[in-house]
Amino acid sequence: MLFSPCMLACSRTCSRILGLSLGTSALFATMANMALLFPNWDVTFLWRGLIGRPALLGAGLWGGGLMVFTAATLISLMGWRYGCFSKSGPCRSVLTALLSSGLALLGALICFITSGVALKDGPFCMFDVSFFNQTQAWTYGYPFKDLHNRNYLYDRSLWNSVCLEPSEAVVWHVSFFSILLCISLLQLLLVVIHFINSFLGLFCSLCEK
Repeated sequence: MLFSPCMLACSRTCSRILGLSLGTSALFATMANMALLFPNWDVTFLWRGLIGRPALLGAGLWGGGLMVFTAATLISLMGWRYGCFSKSGPCRSVLTALLSSGLALLGALICFITSGVALKDGPFCMFDVSFFNQTQAWTYGYPFKDLHNRNYLYDRSLWNSVCLEPSEAVVWHVSFFSILLCISLLQLLLVVIHFINSFLGLFCSLCEK
């Protein structure tokens, strides 16, 4: 088949682009999660242990970050046919594609689910309990988690009236977890494209032989 060498070259080029795209997205996910550990770029909240569980879990660091970056490195090596991939056969290529796809898929899914749950529960901040009942006391917690009758994501009047510390806690939380959610969604899309591209590359390799 005369078109198979051209398609094989396109498949490898696609792998290089996918590897670069996934690697870049992993770096952005890492930076977004790092920002969540330092609300308003203030390190004292981390030192005092006043950071929410989703941010401390670090799904953007090791899920959408490290795991996806590792997969991106494997994909790039396959695309450039570098090192042990320079003369790899179809079986090794498929196994590597499945490994890299699975690794990136798992990392992106973890980041996506964690970000979604974090956006649903709201930020960890200091709030006045009297806002919800008659007992006046300030405490740290998740004031929007059990707020069933109002959704803080759509009611912006709650953003500056509930959380007292850190300042702009809701904006910081929503902004960076939304970024993580979008990045992980993009990563999932790139993984699907890589999966399809890998099988096209395998088909072309077999045709070439």
